Amino acid sequence: MSGALGILFGGRARRRWIHLILGGALAMPYLLVGSVILGPLTGADDLFSSLPLQLGSFAVGLQLAAVTSLFPPTRALESAAVRALCGVDADALAQGPARTRAERGRTAAWFTLHLGLGGIVSGMSLAVPPFAATLLVLPLLAPLRDNPLALPPALDHTWVLALAPVAGLALPAALAGCAAACGALLARSAPALLGPTPADRLAAAEARAADLAVRNRLARELHDSVGHALSAVALQASAARRVLGTDPDFVREALAAIEETTRRTVGELDAVLGVLREGDAPGTAPAPTLAADLDGLLRRTRAGGRQVTASVDTGPAELPALVSREAYRIVQEGLGNALRHAREPVRLRIAATGGDLEITVENRLGTRTAPRPGGGHGLRGIADRVRLLGGASHAGASGDTWRLHVRLPLKGSP
Repeated sequence: MSGALGILFGGRARRRWIHLILGGALAMPYLLVGSVILGPLTGADDLFSSLPLQLGSFAVGLQLAAVTSLFPPTRALESAAVRALCGVDADALAQGPARTRAERGRTAAWFTLHLGLGGIVSGMSLAVPPFAATLLVLPLLAPLRDNPLALPPALDHTWVLALAPVAGLALPAALAGCAAACGALLARSAPALLGPTPADRLAAAEARAADLAVRNRLARELHDSVGHALSAVALQASAARRVLGTDPDFVREALAAIEETTRRTVGELDAVLGVLREGDAPGTAPAPTLAADLDGLLRRTRAGGRQVTASVDTGPAELPALVSREAYRIVQEGLGNALRHAREPVRLRIAATGGDLEITVENRLGTRTAPRPGGGHGLRGIADRVRLLGGASHAGASGDTWRLHVRLPLKGSP
């Protein structure tokens, strides 16, 4: 029982009823114009005294409504009303105005359906309550029955008078059921008539994919630059603390490396956050590359007391700009991973072989510490960078050595 009452009189049913009443209100001007058009054609002086003429005026008005709904903004306005009152998911409705002929045709069909059902429910909402009240009190008020202008003659029968209160109670429920059915019909029809076209869905999917790509790129840049910098600074500070009283020259070198690392990272962070602005601010630091920044990366890594053996068998300046930039981030993450988990010397090899740039970072497996909880984002970021360039990567144990190996194609890269 409570479920049935919720369907007929619940919050969603009431909002949909309001939506239908708004459709009836929108239909009124078209009904009046339809009566003006139909009056001279039928020769009738008072169209509203005849139900067939009223329905005819309503039909003419709906045709006029269909024509006026061809204006593009109609779809956006109707979609907003459906989202607010009919309980339809926003993703199932188009956001902008109708542009193509098919979209305008579907909008016209929706507008006609909304105004048609809204006009019917609005008329019933005006007529049923007073008629139901009259039926409830009809057996008790004889003057009301004796007035020939108030009620049809059929209501003079005794059995009709006995059933009048029952009918008076049933009519509001019937009205609510009709309104609920019409509201449900509109809610079901809205996605088909006001929903996005396949082209709209494709454009929305492309926009979401582009947004996710930007977010992923920002996450990779922040992880690689800031994460490596924090690891290097922590290692440099720890090494300086251990020899604070015995090797002041090393302490000064470590502090200088910390200063350089933090200054450079702030510049990189500003460059990454520039993506979030409307345009990159003038003077922001360019993205680091293997050609320009490898020596500084190795110097800052070694300043923490970690021995790094580097072998570069290619000219970084000759690499394509995109490969040089992504290769720097890969080397940075590889060294940062070694800083966090290894204790012994780290071996780095960069070489161009067979049209590919190969990057290898190795350290003894037995000297690696257990991964931190939540780790693994760096290797995932490397895999993402490599995949975007059409290369291949592998990270894992090889004998007693932890090995990160990356291959980046040089042909076809800008």
